[in-house]
Amino acid sequence: MTPEKILSYPARVLTQAQREFYFREGYLLLEKIIPEDWIRRLRAVSTEFAERSRAVTQSDAIFDLEPDHRPDAPRLRRVSNPDQHHPTIWEYCTQSILADVVADLVGPDVKFHHSKLNYKWAKGGEEVKWHYDIGFWPHTNYSPLTVGTLLYDCGMDQGPLGVLPGSHEWELIPQYDDQGQWIGCLKADELARLDLSKAVYLTGPAGSLTLHNCRTLHGSPRNESDTGRPLLLFTFASADALPYTVNPLKPEHSETIVRGKRAAWAHHDPRPCPMPPDWSRGYSSIFALQQKDATV
Repeated sequence: MTPEKILSYPARVLTQAQREFYFREGYLLLEKIIPEDWIRRLRAVSTEFAERSRAVTQSDAIFDLEPDHRPDAPRLRRVSNPDQHHPTIWEYCTQSILADVVADLVGPDVKFHHSKLNYKWAKGGEEVKWHYDIGFWPHTNYSPLTVGTLLYDCGMDQGPLGVLPGSHEWELIPQYDDQGQWIGCLKADELARLDLSKAVYLTGPAGSLTLHNCRTLHGSPRNESDTGRPLLLFTFASADALPYTVNPLKPEHSETIVRGKRAAWAHHDPRPCPMPPDWSRGYSSIFALQQKDATV
């Protein structure tokens, strides 16, 4: 579905100006849009996952751990597929206004792709290098977007998500190094060509949503503060966007329609899309990949 077609549908939550801003700039920040009751429930789940990670000694299919994680001092990078490991996450995904916001940006027929809970632990939570998402899970069109829920207030010290406005309209760059190895981010020489002074960092109070298109270049700095920055992330797409590759994390709810109905036809964007490597042996997380401690 094209942006023009999406904008022709009546908005459920967003203003028309917000929708047009998203299509023009490739991102959107909605401050304090999620009710406090949901935030309290999601914080409790986040804490529960962190407590469960104390019993884990090495990264697995659920928990991605920082190298210095210990039972008495947990340092959790990510929970993969939290929607299938706690019912509150899937309830929030399907029963809150979250999917209605997404429908305003991808069209009335919305499907789920995957979720993750990134912790960005206090005092050194790792950076995420500049990259775009669609190179990890290419689709027939570029409607997929990722929406993040801020569970706590997030300022610059917490390592917020940063985006490069308008970069979703640029030509896509394969995220491989000069030897043809997948690195999941831009090479240094490609990064040097960017004017990162134009980056916008999506800081805000708890209950805010960050949204960015699958082609939008984004990253986040280390968290050097005394406060963690858990960010609950969901990726959705228009129902007419079909994945070219299988998600190696095998999300249980992948391709589930959360608003509207299943598409009868696939929509193909004429712009080409670089492909990821063969992940038939599995894949852990972008943190492990970019920090060189994962096998891909």
